[in-house]
Amino acid sequence: MSSTPTRLRAAVVGTGGIVTGSHLPALRAHHDRVELRAAVDVDPARLDAFRTQAGTMGMDIEGVAGYADFDAMLDEVRPDLVLIGTPPSLHRSQTVAALKAGAWVLCEKPLCLSLAEYDEIAAAEEASGTYASVVFQHRYGSGAVHARELIASGGLGAPRVAHCQTTWHRDSAYYAVPWRGRWESEGGGPTMGHGIHQFDLLLHLLGDWTEVRAMAARLVHDTESEDVSTALVRFESGALATVVNSVLSPDEVSRIRIDCDDATVELTHLYGHSNDDWTYTPAPHVEADRAETWRTPAADVPSSHAAQLGALLDAHEQGARPPGSGADARRTLEFAAALYKSAFTGNPVLAGEIAAGDPYYPAMHGSHPDWSPAR
Repeated sequence: MSSTPTRLRAAVVGTGGIVTGSHLPALRAHHDRVELRAAVDVDPARLDAFRTQAGTMGMDIEGVAGYADFDAMLDEVRPDLVLIGTPPSLHRSQTVAALKAGAWVLCEKPLCLSLAEYDEIAAAEEASGTYASVVFQHRYGSGAVHARELIASGGLGAPRVAHCQTTWHRDSAYYAVPWRGRWESEGGGPTMGHGIHQFDLLLHLLGDWTEVRAMAARLVHDTESEDVSTALVRFESGALATVVNSVLSPDEVSRIRIDCDDATVELTHLYGHSNDDWTYTPAPHVEADRAETWRTPAADVPSSHAAQLGALLDAHEQGARPPGSGADARRTLEFAAALYKSAFTGNPVLAGEIAAGDPYYPAMHGSHPDWSPAR
């Protein structure tokens, strides 16, 4: 007689829009594998609204304890999994505390505000034997999985040229939220908070980068950090790419295009993609029957928090490091640090260059006089 598998005990930290709009549906989608046992928020009204929302989704809110104190929740609930959706300045301390309490973590981007903070999280992983993943949900749609397999296998020929575009629009009301646009609370501008999703997917598709040359500017918004950044990137494969991150663009779009020897693969969407958002254009020398094999899978799994949570739960069952963690996720944060360093110094930055002792290791602004809050 088979027994019902034990569900993981989960807690959410922060009950704002990203948690109610994305993490709650993900938990609901995997209700057979994980159960929500606690929610933490310093705002009682927001916590009550969250519990109401969970109830409308058919979740057992009677079994969800509400807390204002994160540490008290960890002590009393002892969750197996903590989902973090608080402002970025809290991510490092909350992630480390959850790891030390024996929980796995799935945290909104950015996982932390600097490479120094990331290495502190890595040390906490090593000490606890638990893992922290950052939410990069665009990796997990079936279209992205398929494209990565084709590129990695050489099915499209060698990648040569790529373009990564996050051109969004945010107004002054968006930046009226106190923690936005400030180095100490957000870690940067659209490079850290918006474009990071797209260039993480670019790195996921193309592999290790070796060199970055970049520019950044404050053109419109009264912020400490940038409102636009651009970069030229060289990959270990030899491929070259451009990356654009903007919150100044009225016609919003998210796009990745990779030109390989035998085909161009392109993704065009805004905040999430499905199979229909991917297109493959064969080179003139490619026969039609070969191009037909590039079609996206029949099963359509949209990019989502639910897709990433499923991959994390699979890893937990296997006792393996989850995707979107460790050196893989650090590579994306290092790319952001390299972009800032190159933009602010005017020099190219090589992979592995930013280490302890480098001013861009503890802070993305690198204490540069034109960008640091102390300017």
